[in-house]
Amino acid sequence: MLRVPLASRRLLEAARRGLATASGARRLPLRHRAGAAAALGAAAGAWWLYLRHEKARRAQERRRDELRALALGAGDFELLDQHGRRRSLQDFRGAWVLLYFGFTHCPDVCPEELEKLSRVVETLDEEPGLPPLQPLFITVDPARDDAAALERYLSDFHPRLVGLTGDAEAVRAAGRAFRVYASAGPRDEAGDYVVDHSVLLYLLAPDGLLRDAYGRGKSHRQVADSIRRHMRTHRPRE
Repeated sequence: MLRVPLASRRLLEAARRGLATASGARRLPLRHRAGAAAALGAAAGAWWLYLRHEKARRAQERRRDELRALALGAGDFELLDQHGRRRSLQDFRGAWVLLYFGFTHCPDVCPEELEKLSRVVETLDEEPGLPPLQPLFITVDPARDDAAALERYLSDFHPRLVGLTGDAEAVRAAGRAFRVYASAGPRDEAGDYVVDHSVLLYLLAPDGLLRDAYGRGKSHRQVADSIRRHMRTHRPRE
């Protein structure tokens, strides 16, 4: 059962008493009756806002616990960034990370999702008091996506975006850590192919734990709103 703040309960009770007095004493001035009604409305509004906040907070906690039970992102891996430097997941500990798995030859979905990811980062960068959000891209097509290919491709998106690649086994290990599905399709006459893969944005907290995941149906504003709530309510693991 949700507990209503004491101040809201007192305001609500006082407003109710005022309305009761107004209904029982017709000689009470109209402005007093209007004031009591306004107070009751304000108290009811504050109560509704509190209940909505509590509902959202509890839903967020349930989702966090469900994701923690899946142990997504647990462990570590080592890959190369678009500049050829060795990077591990541990390198990003202490920062909020928004991660996407995709490939540079993706015709439409990956560019759309990376554009959304970039807009999320830009939106949150404009808000003072929030920690920076690190965008991260990991390829699911290491055969074609070497460091040079990543550097060319990611230059069209947010300047902080880090891309990671490596040999086939290292990339598969990174995908397994997040239970990413990826399967290369048949080659056409030119030898080209597409890769069918999971389409999710993963939010990692500074402690490295997965906090949320967002599908294609979420707009950049919805994702930014969710991440903002996570940042403001985050409590490090003890």
